[in-house]
Amino acid sequence: MLFAEEVGKGRPVVAVHGFTQTHRSWLPIAQRLERGNHFTLVDAPGHGASADVRADLWQGADLLADVGGRACYVGYSMGARLCLHLALRHPDLVTALVLIGAHPGITDPEQRASRHADDEALARRVEADGVSAFVDWWLQRPLFSTLSASAAGVPERLANTAEGLASSLRLAGTGSQEPLWGRLGDLTMPVLLVAGELDDKFAELGRRAAGAIGGNAEVVLIPGAGHACHLEQPDAFCAVLADFLDN
Repeated sequence: MLFAEEVGKGRPVVAVHGFTQTHRSWLPIAQRLERGNHFTLVDAPGHGASADVRADLWQGADLLADVGGRACYVGYSMGARLCLHLALRHPDLVTALVLIGAHPGITDPEQRASRHADDEALARRVEADGVSAFVDWWLQRPLFSTLSASAAGVPERLANTAEGLASSLRLAGTGSQEPLWGRLGDLTMPVLLVAGELDDKFAELGRRAAGAIGGNAEVVLIPGAGHACHLEQPDAFCAVLADFLDN
């Protein structure tokens, strides 16, 4: 069972964080939008109070379904991939889907194998160095160059365990993910794909994914933001999410 914290009352919204985070990263967003919305903020497998849970992306989707039920699902990065798997596995539970910085999977087998090896190297790194050193290194990567220290939520990241993070990398990393591009057209619920306008890679992935999904998908780029766009520009992101939920 995955741990979750509830915030607000109203229509159900389930939010899932990215790698090295916990459900607490969503608290500022949920508190801004709690009027009229009931947020279920989930600790993903291997993270936070779910640190001892071992699950791949499909298994994680089943666990997410158990805790979230029927709702709009919102996921960031790793959390977006979990929500995407849930929407494909349990479409009846997903009233709408919001994917932030999502990757539907690496199609080239050699590139996927290389990423799998990289994920294994990262798992060994966090096991050898410990969480504090790993998080410090992780947040210095180019992917987070536009994320300020105040918005990074370092204390919550340090609440994770090396064993939990390593298991997440091995079981639910992008290298172990099967490519889902061919199944995106199965998504019939409203889908919002969000990326930071400075995050060229994931902005392009969002546009490609929207094209594969069809007319029920839209793409929004958050101005002045990189990969963690909801943390970097929370006002702009909350406006986008509120508009999507209202409509």
